[in-house]
Amino acid sequence: MDRKLVSAEMAREGNRPPEDRSRKKEEIMTQYLVAIHHPNDYDPSVETEAMSRDIDALNDEMVAAGVRIFVGGLSPARSARSLRAQPDGKVHITDGPYLETTELIGGFWVLEAADLDEALEWGRKAVVACRAPVEVRPFGRTEGSNGAAVTTLPAIPA
Repeated sequence: MDRKLVSAEMAREGNRPPEDRSRKKEEIMTQYLVAIHHPNDYDPSVETEAMSRDIDALNDEMVAAGVRIFVGGLSPARSARSLRAQPDGKVHITDGPYLETTELIGGFWVLEAADLDEALEWGRKAVVACRAPVEVRPFGRTEGSNGAAVTTLPAIPA
């Protein structure tokens, strides 16, 4: 699932902001990462026209259901740059992905779902469409002072 995930449908519809989706604004929904895993040596040329159609259909279904927040296919891991804080406060940049692994994230969706079961159902559909392993994981969430759900990120060390 490389750049083919970014389909003609996405070019027309875009990654819709939450206020444009059909879910009620009052509903506090959890956001989930649905990540597609590819082997480190993944070759996008193995992606067939049928696979592209299946991914486009899944994107259309996600938009129609009002669950898709964002979708993106990633460039090959060899194009990544990793940044690490050094004890002296400087940041060291190296070529390649952060982890040495046999599988990397090739693309992903950020979905808003009522619960883990709904997110897993979308994950099942992604496995079939992308013909690759999928990881489903909720984002860390807390409630803000106005009752709205907010995503919390770890602090960046100074």
